[in-house]
Amino acid sequence: MYLDTDLESIQEARENLKLAKAAQKAMANMTQERVDQIVHCMAQAAMREAGRLAAMAVDETGFGKMEDKMTKNLFSAKDVYESIKDKKTVGIISRDNEKKVLEAAEPVGVVAGIIPSTNPTSTVIFKALIAIKSRNAIVFSPHPSAAKCTNEAANILMEAAKKAGAPDGIITCIKKPTLASAQELMKHKDTDLILATGGPGMVKTAYSSGKPAYGVGSGNVPVYIHSSANLARAVSQIVHSKTFDYGTICASEQALVVDKAIKNKVKSALEQQGAYFLDDYEKQRVEAIIFRGSGLNPEIVGRSPRDIAKIAGIIVSEDTRLLVAEETNIGKEHPISLEKLSPILAFYTVANEEEAGKVCNELLEIGGLGHTVGIHCEDQQLIESFGITQKASRVVVNSGTTFGGIGATTGISPSLTLGCGTYGNNISSDNIGPEHLLNKKRIAFGIREMKNEAPPRNTGFKESASYSEPSVSKAEIMEIVKSVLKELNFK
Repeated sequence: MYLDTDLESIQEARENLKLAKAAQKAMANMTQERVDQIVHCMAQAAMREAGRLAAMAVDETGFGKMEDKMTKNLFSAKDVYESIKDKKTVGIISRDNEKKVLEAAEPVGVVAGIIPSTNPTSTVIFKALIAIKSRNAIVFSPHPSAAKCTNEAANILMEAAKKAGAPDGIITCIKKPTLASAQELMKHKDTDLILATGGPGMVKTAYSSGKPAYGVGSGNVPVYIHSSANLARAVSQIVHSKTFDYGTICASEQALVVDKAIKNKVKSALEQQGAYFLDDYEKQRVEAIIFRGSGLNPEIVGRSPRDIAKIAGIIVSEDTRLLVAEETNIGKEHPISLEKLSPILAFYTVANEEEAGKVCNELLEIGGLGHTVGIHCEDQQLIESFGITQKASRVVVNSGTTFGGIGATTGISPSLTLGCGTYGNNISSDNIGPEHLLNKKRIAFGIREMKNEAPPRNTGFKESASYSEPSVSKAEIMEIVKSVLKELNFK
C-alpha cells in the first residue's frame, strides 16, 4: 500500500514526541549524580565513534573533509563535555547568601533539535549532551540529505544513555525527514523549545512556530588585519580556519579587510600558504556559481577549491587551498561579499582602522549581523575600540574565527549553536549551553519590610524654604469675591 511520505514523516514526528514526553518526565526526577553519569557515557560513546560518524557524513552529504569532521565530533564530545560536566543543573544551582536568594533548576521539557547538513553529526552530539545535561528529552529533525548519518549519531548517543540508566525515548531522531515533519515537530503541543541550526528559512520557521526557540543567523564573518598584526601568524591562522572542513562552520572567515600599508605582504603570505588570487575573468566565473536562485548553491558548499574551480570552468593547481578575490563592492549583487560556506574568500583594502570598521560593519549588515567578526592586531586600545563598534556577538582576536567563535581556541563557552542577539533576530547573543535549556526558579527570602510612605502635601503652590500659610482671613476672601462679582454685574 502506498503511504504519503509527508504524512508518514508527520506521524513519525508525533510518535517520537510522545516517547520523548514520557521519557522526560522520568528524567526530570533524576539526581545530579545520575544525570552526570549518563552524560559522561554519552560523551565517551561519541568519542569512540567520532571517526566513523565523520566518514558517514562526508559520504552521505559530500560536504567537507573526513578528518575535520572527526575533529568537530571530538570537539563536541570532549571540549563541550569538559565545559559542562561540572555545571549544576538539578535542584539548587546557586545561592546568594547576602541577598538570600536561591536559584533552582527545572528542565524546559521536550526539545526539538533541527540539524543542518553541513555539520550533521557534531551538532547532534552537541545538542544531545546539553539537552540531557539539563534533564530534557530531545527529538532530532535531520536535513533530508544527511538523514542516515544524523540518525546513526542519535542512535549511538541513545544507546549509551540507556546503558547508563536513561529512559527509552529520551533521544530520538526522525528517520525519513521532510519539511512537513520538521514543521510538525516545531509546532506540536508536546514540543517545549526549539534548538534550530540550519538555513535562514528553517530558522525563520522555528521563530514563527509559536514556541520558544534558539536560532542562529548567517555568519558573513569579516576579519580585519591591522598593520600591527603578526602577519605570519595571522595568515597561518586564517588559512587553517577558512579551509577547515572546507568552510562549513558558520563562524569561518568570509572576507579579509586589510590595511593598505601591508596589502602586498598579506597577499604574499597568503600565496605562500596555498591561496590562489583570482583574476577578473576567473572572479566573474566563480561569482556566477556562488548562488543558485535566491540561495547559496549547494554544489559549492563544503567543496574543495579544485572542485569549485572545475564547476566554474577555471584551472587551479592541485595544491591550491583557498580561492581569493579582491573586491571593492559590498551588497547582494556582489556574491563574493556574502557568506559562501566554502574556501572562497573576499579581500578588501582599506586606508585605516576607521575605514576598516566601516567596511566590517557593512559586511555584517548584508548577511552576518550579530554573528562574529575577527581582528588581528597588537594594539590593545584599538582592539577594544574596534570590538565595541562592531555589530557582532563575538569578536575573535588573534585567532581563526572558525575556532575562536565556537570556543575551541578562545575562552568563549564551547558550542555549536552561536546566538546572534537582536542584531540577527535571535533571542540570545550567547554560545548556547545547558543553562539555556533550564527554567530557573528564584527562592527569595524576605530581607526588609515595605514601608507605607505618607503622600506629599499638594498645596498648589511652588514650595520653597520661605513659604508660609497666607495671613488673609476667610471673611476677607469672601468680601474680595463679592467685589469681583459685582464688577462683572453678577448678583
